[in-house]
Amino acid sequence: MGLLSLFGLGGNSIKDCLRQGAVIIDVRPPYLYDQGRIRGSLNIPLEQVAKNAGYIRSMRKPVVLCGTGSDSATARRILQQSGVPNVYSGGNWERVLRLTRSL
Repeated sequence: MGLLSLFGLGGNSIKDCLRQGAVIIDVRPPYLYDQGRIRGSLNIPLEQVAKNAGYIRSMRKPVVLCGTGSDSATARRILQQSGVPNVYSGGNWERVLRLTRSL
């Protein structure tokens, strides 16, 4: 199993989601989000993800990201356990930024 499989991704899944209008959720603390972010992304810090699961469930293909990739995997797991079936972990925000710029 490759690293992307651990995150619930494969091949160009994240890029495909972004092309299809995925909502990007940055789970970093606000002070880090303010230092650099992806235009149009939402900041929902990791400790607030569970209580926002209902809101996130209404989103089209939410993609969660963080600073290093580990918190995005945690956020994905929390959301899946909260009944959000189609959530993707994009890993770190700089990776997803590069993907959005290549679209």
